[in-house]
Amino acid sequence: MNELSKVKSLGDWPKVRRGIESAVTSVIGKIPSNGIELQVKTVDEMEFPGYIRRRVNYFVDDWTRVSAWVFVPEGKEEFPAVLCFHGRHRWGKDEAAGLEGDSTLAFAKHFAQRGYVTLAPDCITAGERISGGLDAFDTTSFYKDNPKLSLVGKMLADHMRGIDALMELPYVDSARIGVIGHDIGAYNALFLAAFDERVRGCVASCGITSIQEDKNPERWVEDEGLVLCPKLSEAVKNNKFPFDWDQIIALAAPSPILLITALNDDVLSNTKSCEAVVKRARKVYKFLGAQDAVENFTHRDGHTMSADAMEVADEWLERWV
Repeated sequence: MNELSKVKSLGDWPKVRRGIESAVTSVIGKIPSNGIELQVKTVDEMEFPGYIRRRVNYFVDDWTRVSAWVFVPEGKEEFPAVLCFHGRHRWGKDEAAGLEGDSTLAFAKHFAQRGYVTLAPDCITAGERISGGLDAFDTTSFYKDNPKLSLVGKMLADHMRGIDALMELPYVDSARIGVIGHDIGAYNALFLAAFDERVRGCVASCGITSIQEDKNPERWVEDEGLVLCPKLSEAVKNNKFPFDWDQIIALAAPSPILLITALNDDVLSNTKSCEAVVKRARKVYKFLGAQDAVENFTHRDGHTMSADAMEVADEWLERWV
């Protein structure tokens, strides 16, 4: 399963990369091509000291409009941008905007105050995308309507449309787009960095542990009603996984990736494995001349975004985006 062990030189990487991509897409499903007319609409707008906050919506497929917050700083004509993914809370984008939930996870507001345009969308099954009569992150309705898809594949496709939406904004520097997420938002951020080369920097907080070394690998199939990848169920039963997070991170290379890992995480088990995950992925980064562009910052503040971790995230995105 550890395809990265086959990479002995830069020349080995293209073939190994194709194999990893094939293994991943066989599980999450084929990623839809970009053929959607977004039709971005601004619903409302409010001014605050230092930035403007807009509520917008746009199409992510032929039938679905996604609601998102856009923050625009005061100042120059063009700004770098950060796509901000919320964690596993029913508030969805409102937490990333600082309107609900944990203020330390108000990424969209925070980075707007630091001079970035930010976009914080609702993930499917959260915020304004919770199906009627269901709890947040209950995927029953999704799989009833989409039996051949995976939630991971759908989230990835939706977030690619989020980058499209950012790039349509005239005040965004399209060559400087980053992504940050916490919990399931970190999961989404890593997949987006792996499959969308427009991502110039990624911060993923408390989102992963090595699948192979996880004490509860079933979480990557289903976790309390949130069914992520149904096709992984057989792999879990047989303890033979088609990919692990080191391979997802390697797919992002040479785009900079920062993992933020709580060594005392009460949600994810064996998070010490993230150091080995990064070490294995760094091999590919090194061959691509970017060995300093992948790091793992650790803390002991639990499953949260500590002040120290936020400072490291700030520095990472300022350095690379």
